[in-house]
This record gives sequence, C-alpha cells and structure tokens, in this order.
Amino acid sequence: AAQNEPVRQPERNVDIAMVTHGEASAPFWAIVKKGVDQAAREMGATVAYSAPDVYEPHRMRELIELAIASRPDGLVVTIPDADALAPALEQARKAGIPTIAINSGQSVYRGLGALLYVGQPEYDAAFAAGRRMAAAGVRNAICVNHAQGITSLEERCRGFAEALAKAGADARVVTVDLQEREAAIRRISAAVSSRAVDGVLTLGPGGATPALEALRATRRLGEIAFGTFDLSPEVLRAVKAGQMEFAIDQQPFLQGYLPIVLLTQYEL
Repeated sequence: AAQNEPVRQPERNVDIAMVTHGEASAPFWAIVKKGVDQAAREMGATVAYSAPDVYEPHRMRELIELAIASRPDGLVVTIPDADALAPALEQARKAGIPTIAINSGQSVYRGLGALLYVGQPEYDAAFAAGRRMAAAGVRNAICVNHAQGITSLEERCRGFAEALAKAGADARVVTVDLQEREAAIRRISAAVSSRAVDGVLTLGPGGATPALEALRATRRLGEIAFGTFDLSPEVLRAVKAGQMEFAIDQQPFLQGYLPIVLLTQYEL
C-alpha cells in the first residue's frame, strides 16, 4: 500500500466492547480513552467502554461477561488477573469474538484466546529502570505498588528488583492503597525515612504523587534517586526540576487507539 493511502473504512458499523481494570476517569486511563475515541471516529466504529469503579477481578469478569452478552464484533480487554478472567475470555473465544489484550496480560494473552497484545513488556521496562538506578549508585530501593494483585505491576517490581540484584543491590516492595491517600503518604514516608533507602520506583502517577509528597515531607526530595512509570504534568515538572531521574512512557494513547483500528480492519 502507498504510504499515504487512507485506511479502508468498514462497509458496516463495527461494534466493539472494551473492558479495562482502570476507570476512564483516572489520568492514565483517560488518555487510553482518548485514543479509543479518536480511533472510533476515524474508523466509524462504536465502542462501549466499561471498567469497575474500584478494581476487583470478579467484578471485571462480570463486566466482560456482560460485554460478551451484547454480541460485539470485537472485544478489547486488560488481563490483570489471568485466573479470574480466564472463564470469561473462554466465553468470548467460544462465541467467536475476536479479542485483543492491552496494557496487562502479555505473558498469558495467547493462551486465553486473544489475537494479540498492545502494551509494553513490563518486566523488561522495569529491568531497565533497575539498571538505571544501579548505574546511579542505588543500593537499597523500594518499589511502591499502588494496586496489589495486578500482574503487570507485580512484574514491574520483580524486574526492578532483579536488575538491582544483578548489581549487588536490594529492592523491596511497599504496598499502598490510593483510596487512603494520607495513609499512603505516611507509609511511603516511613519507608524513605530510613537513611539506607536511596532509591524509589513508583508504578504510575497515582503512586508518584504521594511519593513526591512523602519525599518533600521527609526532606529527601532530590536526595533519593526517584523514577516512575507513566507521565503526568506533575511527573514531567518533577523530571524537569531534577527531582526525578526518569519516567517511563508506555504510550497509553496508542494502547487505546491501535486495538480499535485493528479490530475494525479485522472485521472488514
């Protein structure tokens, strides 16, 4: 095809259901939803987006089952918990609904019947973060997990720790509940109050914000090597000010945009 050839439009309206573990109002998922909306406009598709108010795997399974019952032409899902969601995804496979996984589930999507996966390799990205921390001289780090039980986040902490271990350094996981903001700040503050801790990795802007506040409160902002996954205006300001070493961008817009384009083309 010529480089500037327009994308073919489907001859009929394509209905796509999308179920994620992150509500569309959250900063990261709002960007995913923008990608979804733009692709739907460009492709002439209809997309029904749903997510649990607060992540809970069995509620997410119910939402996928409801989406399947609507008989969509295609399905887009995140797979934060393969065991919990496998029965619903098996229903989609048996119903002949083409499915694309995004954001989480890279290691399991094929076995669960999805056509492909759109997202970053979580372990590799986190391993690179750990190598960068080690190169900066970090010897004792924490990985702040803001949503315990989501496989992709656990992979990030694992990759981070294993990269540091190869350099003779250590990392441990600190779990926080973002529904309890002040408690999250106190928990991170307690962890970084130890002078031995010289590195912090957060797994998204939701974790980066309380970590920034904790580092300010303990007067260790700029002293501890600090990195995060994902971007936000606050994260970018902190990087520019030298308060954060790095931020890893996993392209949330494309995670929303690409599966809609691909499923629409699949249904031509």
